[in-house]
Amino acid sequence: MFNIVLVNPQIPPNTGTIGRLCVNLDATLHLIKPLGFDIDDKAVKRAGLDYWDKLDLVVWEDLDSFLAEHPIDNNTHLATTKTDKIYFNASFNRGDYILFGSETKGIDEKVLLDNPDRCITIPMGEAGRSLNLGVSVGVVTYEALRQNYDGFEKISITNKLEESECQ
Repeated sequence: MFNIVLVNPQIPPNTGTIGRLCVNLDATLHLIKPLGFDIDDKAVKRAGLDYWDKLDLVVWEDLDSFLAEHPIDNNTHLATTKTDKIYFNASFNRGDYILFGSETKGIDEKVLLDNPDRCITIPMGEAGRSLNLGVSVGVVTYEALRQNYDGFEKISITNKLEESECQ
Protein backbone atom coordinates (compact mmCIF):
# COMPACT_ATOMS: atom_id res chain seq x y z
CA MET A 1 0.00 0.00 0.00
CA PHE A 2 2.47 2.68 1.24
CA ASN A 3 6.09 2.89 2.36
CA ILE A 4 6.54 4.46 5.79
CA VAL A 5 10.12 5.60 6.31
CA LEU A 6 11.50 6.44 9.77
CA VAL A 7 14.79 8.32 9.59
CA ASN A 8 16.86 7.63 12.74
CA PRO A 9 13.99 6.82 15.12
CA GLN A 10 14.98 7.06 18.79
CA ILE A 11 12.08 5.72 20.89
CA PRO A 12 11.30 1.98 20.70
CA PRO A 13 7.58 2.14 21.58
CA ASN A 14 6.97 4.66 18.79
CA THR A 15 8.57 2.33 16.25
CA GLY A 16 6.64 -0.64 17.62
CA THR A 17 3.37 1.25 17.36
CA ILE A 18 4.19 2.34 13.81
CA GLY A 19 5.11 -1.24 12.91
CA ARG A 20 1.69 -2.39 14.09
CA LEU A 21 0.05 0.36 12.04
CA CYS A 22 2.03 -0.75 8.96
CA VAL A 23 0.88 -4.36 9.35
CA ASN A 24 -2.74 -3.22 9.53
CA LEU A 25 -2.37 -1.05 6.44
CA ASP A 26 -0.33 -3.52 4.38
CA ALA A 27 2.45 -0.90 4.38
CA THR A 28 6.19 -1.48 4.35
CA LEU A 29 8.20 0.03 7.21
CA HIS A 30 11.67 1.31 6.33
CA LEU A 31 14.01 2.06 9.24
CA ILE A 32 17.07 4.16 8.50
CA LYS A 33 20.06 3.78 10.80
CA PRO A 34 21.38 4.86 13.15
CA LEU A 35 18.52 3.75 15.37
CA GLY A 36 18.28 4.81 19.00
CA PHE A 37 17.62 1.18 20.00
CA ASP A 38 18.05 -2.43 18.92
CA ILE A 39 15.06 -3.60 16.84
CA ASP A 40 15.05 -6.76 18.95
CA ASP A 41 14.35 -4.50 21.95
CA LYS A 42 11.46 -5.76 24.09
CA ALA A 43 9.88 -2.28 24.02
CA VAL A 44 9.61 -2.37 20.21
CA LYS A 45 8.06 -5.81 20.21
CA ARG A 46 5.79 -5.01 23.16
CA ALA A 47 4.36 -1.96 21.37
CA GLY A 48 3.99 -3.99 18.16
CA LEU A 49 2.51 -6.88 20.15
CA ASP A 50 2.17 -10.01 18.09
CA TYR A 51 2.30 -8.04 14.84
CA TRP A 52 6.09 -7.60 14.62
CA ASP A 53 6.67 -10.95 12.89
CA LYS A 54 4.08 -10.01 10.22
CA LEU A 55 5.76 -6.67 9.47
CA ASP A 56 7.25 -6.01 6.03
CA LEU A 57 10.44 -4.40 7.39
CA VAL A 58 13.44 -3.01 5.50
CA VAL A 59 16.43 -1.65 7.43
CA TRP A 60 18.83 0.77 5.72
CA GLU A 61 22.38 1.56 6.85
CA ASP A 62 21.93 5.30 6.31
CA LEU A 63 19.82 7.90 4.54
CA ASP A 64 22.21 8.11 1.57
CA SER A 65 21.76 4.36 0.89
CA PHE A 66 17.99 4.71 1.04
CA LEU A 67 17.98 7.76 -1.26
CA ALA A 68 20.29 6.03 -3.76
CA GLU A 69 17.59 3.34 -4.18
CA HIS A 70 14.57 5.65 -3.74
CA PRO A 71 15.38 9.19 -4.87
CA ILE A 72 12.99 11.91 -3.78
CA ASP A 73 10.39 12.39 -6.50
CA ASN A 74 6.65 13.01 -6.89
CA ASN A 75 5.95 9.82 -4.93
CA THR A 76 7.83 11.07 -1.87
CA HIS A 77 6.45 13.10 1.03
CA LEU A 78 8.63 14.63 3.74
CA ALA A 79 6.78 15.17 7.02
CA THR A 80 8.13 18.19 8.87
CA THR A 81 7.11 21.10 11.06
CA LYS A 82 9.19 23.37 8.78
CA THR A 83 6.62 23.99 6.03
CA ASP A 84 3.15 25.41 5.68
CA LYS A 85 1.92 22.80 3.15
CA ILE A 86 -0.79 20.89 5.04
CA TYR A 87 -0.77 17.09 4.59
CA PHE A 88 -4.42 16.86 3.59
CA ASN A 89 -3.69 19.09 0.57
CA ALA A 90 -1.05 16.63 -0.66
CA SER A 91 -1.91 13.97 -3.25
CA PHE A 92 -0.97 10.47 -2.09
CA ASN A 93 -0.77 7.40 -4.32
CA ARG A 94 -0.35 3.72 -3.55
CA GLY A 95 3.33 2.91 -3.19
CA ASP A 96 4.31 6.42 -2.09
CA TYR A 97 7.18 6.92 0.36
CA ILE A 98 6.27 8.99 3.40
CA LEU A 99 9.34 10.01 5.41
CA PHE A 100 9.33 11.01 9.07
CA GLY A 101 12.41 12.20 10.94
CA SER A 102 13.63 11.25 14.37
CA GLU A 103 11.72 12.34 17.44
CA THR A 104 14.52 14.73 18.42
CA LYS A 105 15.84 16.14 15.12
CA GLY A 106 13.31 15.56 12.35
CA ILE A 107 14.48 15.11 8.76
CA ASP A 108 17.85 16.62 7.85
CA GLU A 109 17.32 20.28 7.00
CA LYS A 110 19.37 20.02 3.79
CA VAL A 111 16.98 17.34 2.48
CA LEU A 112 14.02 19.58 3.31
CA LEU A 113 15.59 22.67 1.72
CA ASP A 114 16.46 20.71 -1.43
CA ASN A 115 12.85 19.44 -1.73
CA PRO A 116 10.43 22.11 -0.45
CA ASP A 117 7.67 20.97 -2.81
CA ARG A 118 7.69 17.50 -1.20
CA CYS A 119 7.33 18.78 2.40
CA ILE A 120 4.07 18.36 4.31
CA THR A 121 3.00 19.22 7.84
CA ILE A 122 0.24 18.55 10.34
CA PRO A 123 -1.47 21.72 11.61
CA MET A 124 -1.01 22.41 15.32
CA GLY A 125 -1.91 25.16 17.76
CA GLU A 126 0.62 27.79 18.82
CA ALA A 127 1.46 26.08 22.12
CA GLY A 128 2.64 22.85 20.45
CA ARG A 129 6.00 22.19 18.81
CA SER A 130 5.27 18.77 17.37
CA LEU A 131 3.21 15.61 17.80
CA ASN A 132 4.33 12.17 18.92
CA LEU A 133 5.92 10.29 16.03
CA GLY A 134 3.42 7.43 16.19
CA VAL A 135 0.51 9.88 16.14
CA SER A 136 2.03 11.80 13.22
CA VAL A 137 2.53 8.65 11.16
CA GLY A 138 -1.05 7.57 11.89
CA VAL A 139 -2.58 10.92 10.97
CA VAL A 140 -0.73 11.27 7.66
CA THR A 141 -0.94 7.62 6.62
CA TYR A 142 -4.67 7.40 7.21
CA GLU A 143 -5.15 10.47 5.00
CA ALA A 144 -3.10 8.65 2.34
CA LEU A 145 -5.38 5.63 2.81
CA ARG A 146 -8.51 7.79 2.61
CA GLN A 147 -7.34 9.03 -0.78
CA ASN A 148 -6.64 5.46 -1.97
CA TYR A 149 -9.32 3.50 -0.17
CA ASP A 150 -11.05 2.06 -3.22
CA GLY A 151 -10.19 -1.64 -3.23
CA PHE A 152 -8.52 -1.61 0.18
CA GLU A 153 -11.85 -2.08 1.97
CA LYS A 154 -12.52 -5.24 -0.03
CA ILE A 155 -9.13 -6.72 0.83
CA SER A 156 -9.49 -5.75 4.48
CA ILE A 157 -13.01 -7.10 4.88
CA THR A 158 -12.19 -10.35 3.02
CA ASN A 159 -9.13 -10.96 5.23
CA LYS A 160 -11.14 -10.35 8.40
CA LEU A 161 -13.90 -12.70 7.25
CA GLU A 162 -11.40 -15.42 6.44
CA GLU A 163 -9.92 -15.15 9.95
CA SER A 164 -13.28 -14.88 11.69
CA GLU A 165 -15.14 -17.68 13.44
CA CYS A 166 -18.42 -16.05 12.31
CA GLN A 167 -18.30 -17.31 8.72
